[in-house]
Amino acid sequence: MPVAHRTYPKKQGFRLGIYVCKDAEIVDFAAPHGVFSVARRFDPELDAFLIAEALRPVQAQAGFTVLPNYGFNDAPDMDAFLIPGGFGLRQETNNGRLHAFIRALPEKTLLVSVCTGSWVYGRMGLLDGKAATNRKEPDRLEASNMGKVPIDRLAEIAPKCRISRARVVDSGRIISGGGINSGMEVGFHLLRRAGYDEAFIADVARVMEYKAAYDLYRDDIEYDG
Repeated sequence: MPVAHRTYPKKQGFRLGIYVCKDAEIVDFAAPHGVFSVARRFDPELDAFLIAEALRPVQAQAGFTVLPNYGFNDAPDMDAFLIPGGFGLRQETNNGRLHAFIRALPEKTLLVSVCTGSWVYGRMGLLDGKAATNRKEPDRLEASNMGKVPIDRLAEIAPKCRISRARVVDSGRIISGGGINSGMEVGFHLLRRAGYDEAFIADVARVMEYKAAYDLYRDDIEYDG
C-alpha cells in the first residue's frame, strides 16, 4: 500500500552537513551528496558539504581520500547532519568528540544516518523510544559466527530502540537509512523534509536516471510518531 508522505514547510537554502571519518563507506556519503548536487540544478540554494573533526584529508574506505569543507571547531550552520556507515564506524560509535559535536547542535538540526551510522545515535541514547533502521544484508564476516548483522548490532547497542526493516525511517528529528545504497533514498527524503514536493524529487531522480529505483523505494519508508 502506498505511503501517504507527509508535507513540510519549505526551508529556503537547506544545508546538509555530511560527516566523514577514516574508513567511512564511500557510497554512504557520496549518494546523498550526489542527490543534492543534482537537485542544485533545479534550486542552486541547496547546499551539501563535508565535515570532519579537523580540516585535513580523510581516508575513507578503499583508500578514497576526501578533503572536508569544515572541521568541528568551525561549527557550520546546517539543517541536517548526516553520519555515514562503514568499517570506521566501529570506532566512531564511541567517539566522544563526535558525541559532543552532535549534542551541541541546535534542536532544529535533523540528525541523519546511512547504514551503520545509526550506531552512533544509538550509543548516545538518542534512539531510545524511537524507531530506526540499519543494514540488513551481512558481509561474509558479519554472517559468520564471529560477526553480527548490522541491524542486529543496532538492537544490541540501543535496546530501547524499536528496530525497523524499512529502507528509510523518519522519527521526527532523527532519520535513518537501512543499507549502503540507501543514501540515495535518504537524500531524496531530505529534499522532502526541506519542503520540496514529490514532483520536484521525482524530477531529480529522473535526471539521475534513477527513476525506476526511486519508484520502487519511494514508499519503503516508515514515519514514527
